Amino acid sequence: MTLPDGSKIQILAPVIRGKKGEHVKVLEDARKNGFVRARVDGELRDLSEDIILDKQKKHNIEIIVDRLIVKEGIEKRISESVETACNIAENLVMVDIGGKEDLLFSQNYACPDCGISIEEIEPRQFSFNSPFGACPRCAGLGTLLEIDPKLVLPDPTKSLNDGAIRVIGWSSKSDERNNNIFLQGLAKHFNFSLDTPFCDLPEKIQNIIFYGTHERFRVKYDTASGSGDFMSTFEGAINALMRRYKETNSEAMREYYETLMSNSVCPDCGGKRLKKESLAVTVGNKNIYELTNLSVLQMRDFFTKLKMTKKEETISYQILKEIKARLNFLVDVGLEYLTLSRASATLSGGEAQRIRLATQIGSGLTGVLYILDEPSIGLHQRDNQKLIDALKNLRDLGNTLIVVEHDEDTMYAADEIIDIGPGAGVHGGEVIAQGTVEDIKKSEKSITGAYLSGRMKIEVPKKRRKGNGKEIKVIGAKANNLKNVNVSFKQGVINCVTGVSGSGKSSLVNEILYKSLANKLNRANLEPGAHKEIKGYESLDKVINIDQSPIGRTPRSNPATYTGVFDMIRKLFAETNEAKMRGYNPGRFSFNVRGGRCESCSGDGIIKIEMHFLPDVYVPCEVCKGKRYNRETLEVRYKGKNISDVLDMTVEEALEFFKNIPSINNKIKTLYEVGLGYIKLGQPSTTLSGGEAQRIKLATELSKKSTGNTLYILDEPTTGLHMADVSKLIDILYRLADNGNTIVVIEHNLDIIKCADYIVDLGPEGGDKGGNIIAVGTPEEVAKVKESATGEYIKKMLKKG
Repeated sequence: MTLPDGSKIQILAPVIRGKKGEHVKVLEDARKNGFVRARVDGELRDLSEDIILDKQKKHNIEIIVDRLIVKEGIEKRISESVETACNIAENLVMVDIGGKEDLLFSQNYACPDCGISIEEIEPRQFSFNSPFGACPRCAGLGTLLEIDPKLVLPDPTKSLNDGAIRVIGWSSKSDERNNNIFLQGLAKHFNFSLDTPFCDLPEKIQNIIFYGTHERFRVKYDTASGSGDFMSTFEGAINALMRRYKETNSEAMREYYETLMSNSVCPDCGGKRLKKESLAVTVGNKNIYELTNLSVLQMRDFFTKLKMTKKEETISYQILKEIKARLNFLVDVGLEYLTLSRASATLSGGEAQRIRLATQIGSGLTGVLYILDEPSIGLHQRDNQKLIDALKNLRDLGNTLIVVEHDEDTMYAADEIIDIGPGAGVHGGEVIAQGTVEDIKKSEKSITGAYLSGRMKIEVPKKRRKGNGKEIKVIGAKANNLKNVNVSFKQGVINCVTGVSGSGKSSLVNEILYKSLANKLNRANLEPGAHKEIKGYESLDKVINIDQSPIGRTPRSNPATYTGVFDMIRKLFAETNEAKMRGYNPGRFSFNVRGGRCESCSGDGIIKIEMHFLPDVYVPCEVCKGKRYNRETLEVRYKGKNISDVLDMTVEEALEFFKNIPSINNKIKTLYEVGLGYIKLGQPSTTLSGGEAQRIKLATELSKKSTGNTLYILDEPTTGLHMADVSKLIDILYRLADNGNTIVVIEHNLDIIKCADYIVDLGPEGGDKGGNIIAVGTPEEVAKVKESATGEYIKKMLKKG
């Protein structure tokens, strides 16, 4: 703004802005510093007079630093006056232009009204992984891990004397003497009973028990060494647990405290993970948090329709070009339903792999060898072609792709197939056939070729199970993208939940159905997804989630220990004549117990060598040569084999070895039946794939005595399975259902879907466009629903037979 000569201006120092009070000291200081006038609430006042303000009202006070007329040579005087105003008004200065307009200026690079300042904008300010952008309260996580009252107090209908607070050190029973006397003193001082159900206590008392009080009260004690009393305050159960969590050096106790904690939204950033300054920057009226919460398709649409000036277009052209290209790559691999803010831990293996694939497509590299392990995992048949097109695009750029895959469509799209077999484990390792898909079909040795050609196939069942007439009903499911849906699952049949990727299958089954029923039937303490209620579960005795998580976190866990067959094998060895002569009990044959194990490696069979700046190296133990036991233990043999030899057997070998011991044979037989005849009994759990771990869990459940009232939940059990293994899996699901059990399977595999008794199809799309029930019924009924993407493919499978 340029003012003409002769313009009258006032330079003011805004010392009070919208604050209640009489502000006597502010006015007095201004008078002492030689200022004559001030503008108080818009009225010009002389500082020599008594200025009395209402302390209950908000006021504005601007000290008049200078009054002048604009003319040539006045620059120095203006500069000095502005500097004076800034010194007394914390770097703010106000200019009154002829009584018509006030201009407010700041030296703080900040908004003069709210005080928020922003440094020169850099990319790191928009990253929650950088301290320059992350919310300082939650360090960019968006959540805080805190003690959850619901987990500390699982049953509020119990009283404190009945152990309502069931955590270490906080039971009020007499065996926890120290804690008991504090609660007794607290109850007497605040006049409540320790026998009253916690839910019936006043809210004030509940808060004191959880969060403590600074109010002092008398605590009486009576011990063998004397009795007396003292005054104390109360820390509160939640505060004490949080303090112990922060102070403990014990990993075991830290893990225990974490079982009592849950993630709550950060109160400072509201879960947005960034500083408020970073969130104040917008593009197209959206900040970066709002943008990343859009799905890939929505974001692509946003940038396509973004309106900018010519100058802005010139600046952003290259950036927007790269953004749109990367979004298109994600769409091309079938991930258009994902939001960019989606946590990586919540992605399936197939989703994570396809994101990496999209990254490689975008790199535009040539002459690269890409190796992909089952990229179609978690992908609906409808989206499979997008993935295949993306792979072909990489190939056409001049790259070579090696894809490990069981998917039939991918095989047909391949230029060359290498079929390994004929069986698994010791029965595999040979190249059975190589060539085009037609060459594989013609191979008599290839099981893959037999299924592709139709010589072998999984038959459509001649009739569907009707169930026992009962249903499990999920009412008002709202978790994640579910649209307040009501869903029924039939009991005593195989229920299959289908739908395109991201349509809400896992939210419905894993987050709502499993967690809710685990709390009701298994006495678990899980936080289920949003829903109103679940009905019809009363006839079930338990729910079992057979997922793909590892069966153990360390090499000490293996199929033998997980299934429980190792306990029987150890008892068998303890009953041999040699063991009885030496006085060995079953514990002697455990590699976790001192006495029988090799102490040099503590029963691991390997020694870890820590390498500075490099990954740790594992080498066989020099003493036991990897056998895990000491020499004396290995001298005990059953049918010529010691305990280490047994652990080294494959399931198939063990089945023959223990054929005369029914209790052992039956457990090992279930491992064989689920297609795991090739794995070793003592194979470390860390070397097992997710699909293998899932089938070990399935085998463990099969080996137990069936009640016929169990709900089994499986999430994509065909992951990593060949067509022949899928056939075995279907036989097992048939067995479970024929015994009266209820099965709920999340699956994309069409062979599983066509063999199901009842289908719940979600969609129509993924993300925000999903979460609705598209079709329910038998495969034949779903195939008739035109709106169902799954039904379209089922129809083709049913025609094949």
